[in-house]
Amino acid sequence: MEKFFTGKSVEEAAELAAKELGKSVDEIKYEVIEEAKKGLFGKIKSEAKIRVEIELTKAEIAYNYIVDILKGMGIETTNVTLTENEDGAVINIEGDDTGSIIGRRGETLDALQYLASMVCNKADKEYYRITIDSCGYREKRKATLEELAKKIAASVQKNGRTAALEPMNPYERRIIHSIISEIEGVSSKSIGEEPYRKVVISSDNPRPQRRDRKNGNGGKGDFRKGGNGKRRSGPPRSLDLKTSFEKDYKKPTPKPKPEDNMDSELYGKIVF
Repeated sequence: MEKFFTGKSVEEAAELAAKELGKSVDEIKYEVIEEAKKGLFGKIKSEAKIRVEIELTKAEIAYNYIVDILKGMGIETTNVTLTENEDGAVINIEGDDTGSIIGRRGETLDALQYLASMVCNKADKEYYRITIDSCGYREKRKATLEELAKKIAASVQKNGRTAALEPMNPYERRIIHSIISEIEGVSSKSIGEEPYRKVVISSDNPRPQRRDRKNGNGGKGDFRKGGNGKRRSGPPRSLDLKTSFEKDYKKPTPKPKPEDNMDSELYGKIVF
């Protein structure tokens, strides 16, 4: 990245650049584009101009990208902060219009996070984690998912039946798996392809399927009641684990390329 600075002299332009970048003059690299020109009586006719090469960190690249995206979306934000930690960086967005930033179930926030990660990690293969948050949404969503996992687990323990959750992104699936791993008597796994991949919670002691009393194991057929109350024969029905999301929105069109199969491997590290 490059930026231009002007001053009454090259030295002044360099000092201004160093001050803005929070560095000393010796720490910045610059190229003189134009020397200052003086007119009559020593007055400055045109200022000196330099070009400074700015080496941004991945966190700074992601931060600048998010700020530009928000401006392009026409969203007024009160504050956008960048905090680096041992796991990567967190960019938090505060403002009055955070609802449109977060989106339905955090979908817009996830999209911004994915794009920012793509941009800052494209330079090399060393992965740097970027998290985009707004008004504490991530913690609230995590708490909601943890309570959901516990509730579904209790239901599965009670009735012994497998339960499928709505499709979630890899980060949210990991939260569910983490909670289920701490609860005895139930287990979880992810099935399906993106963006319909979901968590399925099963009992470690499932209830056996009910058999017809007359036939039992020695009967000639499997008889079950149909919609009119009469018994009908036929093979047992397979368990339908499709969620309402899939039934309502899944169309017979080419699916988007799974994010965890992309060359960037951004989600490959957290898919379960």
